[in-house]
Amino acid sequence: MARQAKADPAKKNGNGSTLGFEQKMWQAADKLRNNLDAAEYKHVVLGLIFLKYISDAFEEKHAELLAEVRLGANPEDRDEYLADNIFWVPKEARWSFIQGQAKSQNVGKIVDDAMLAIERDNPRLKGILPKSYARPTLDKHRLGELVDLIGTIGLGEKEHRSQDILGRVYEYFLGQFANAEGKKGGQFYTARCVVQVLVAMLAPFKGRVFDPCCGSGGMFVQSEKFIEEHGGRVGDISVYGQESNPTTWQLAHMNLAIRGIEANLGKDNADSFHRDLHPDLKADYILANPPFNSSDWGGERLREDRRWRYGAPPVGNANFAWVQHFIYHLAPNGAAGFVLANGSMSSNQSGEGEIRKKIIADDLVDCMIALPGQLFYNTQIPVCLWFLTRSKTDKRFRDRRGQTLFIDARKLGVMADRTHRELAPEDIEKIAGTYHAWRGDQGAGEYQDVPGFCKSATVKEIESHGYVLTPGRYVGAEDAEEDDEPFAEKMERLARQWTQQVQEAQTLDEAIAGNLRRMGFLGGKG
Repeated sequence: MARQAKADPAKKNGNGSTLGFEQKMWQAADKLRNNLDAAEYKHVVLGLIFLKYISDAFEEKHAELLAEVRLGANPEDRDEYLADNIFWVPKEARWSFIQGQAKSQNVGKIVDDAMLAIERDNPRLKGILPKSYARPTLDKHRLGELVDLIGTIGLGEKEHRSQDILGRVYEYFLGQFANAEGKKGGQFYTARCVVQVLVAMLAPFKGRVFDPCCGSGGMFVQSEKFIEEHGGRVGDISVYGQESNPTTWQLAHMNLAIRGIEANLGKDNADSFHRDLHPDLKADYILANPPFNSSDWGGERLREDRRWRYGAPPVGNANFAWVQHFIYHLAPNGAAGFVLANGSMSSNQSGEGEIRKKIIADDLVDCMIALPGQLFYNTQIPVCLWFLTRSKTDKRFRDRRGQTLFIDARKLGVMADRTHRELAPEDIEKIAGTYHAWRGDQGAGEYQDVPGFCKSATVKEIESHGYVLTPGRYVGAEDAEEDDEPFAEKMERLARQWTQQVQEAQTLDEAIAGNLRRMGFLGGKG
């Protein structure tokens, strides 16, 4: 049973991080819903947050340089800013200028001009910033209120200047927007705890990291964070991505830019199936959360595609098109971890069972994880994690040829609120630790099957189950706790407990009746 997390929603996000100004901005942004739906106003708010952040970082550096003019510093030298990975912000784009015009009816055009000026002076950002603040459907009075509110938050102040702080703002907003949009939106947002499981399992320390449906770039952010937390060097990985939605593609660029993450997301947005922007890429790590059960992926136009080594995926469901796209892009020793709907583990419709059988027979399936429900904002579809690898014979690890690890994590997690669950840090550690012990990673401890939780199964065993990959079929039931209390003693204890509860109930009933009589709602003496 999931544990109920006691959290004040005004102070916690879905991953337990203490919040402050993030919720203020959400409340202000929420006012814009009189004119815009969530899908539109997220870009209004996130664009302003980005603008405020880079402006504050610029102003902080500008003040430092002004104080060092006598030492030869030049506050108007762009190279001084670029050297510290700070974007150059021209005068018409600085927050002080924009906020000074917040009550103007031209505030929308002023923000648009600021975005254009930043793109002009920072080629890396060209074409990715939102520039639709002047449109008639955007209430300029509410926009001015939002500018004023964001102006009260010092993203350049010591306690806020960490790039991770701004990342948290983005993450909080992405989660809130996904929640507000409901099942019709939020495709770009993957719960952070799910991303953390993928990253903790694959441990992408060095090489090429690829996400062909990268959304807002969360997989990359968590990969970089993992490396930093484990003493690695961020520069040891190269980041590649692709995203079909044009506004989400822009959002990914902004999200990565504020973190200082260099990424190749292609020159524009594009569909991975029909215009692969990295056709020759062979990635060391693939992390992805592709759209579940997509029926309109245009599969009828790709029946003979070279990526379908294990069979043409059904036109009505893209799940195994994604699986084979990932396999196609794996390097000789590469590994992939991705989210799919639970149906992918057992479906035999339209040839999916045969494709899965061939992938299993090719010994690519490394680990399967059944996740608890309610982890995602945008879908209630039960999901699982697939891990594929071409490196079961890597000499750094135990030889696991012909074997697959199954983990049933459905009972893990805490309820963050009434509708959403999250995996706690200890849950993530338990899952990833089990996998690394099974692989024989140095310092991970010894692996052993745990009934009800994990099982190392052979391809022969999987074959006996009809090539179904549902973990529950393999892990079995957890061992019942031993009860060494003698039967007679247990019955005496339970009888005493029952008698006590009956007496307490009788006393309570008499008290309630007395109160009702005194209030005149029940006959008899009070």
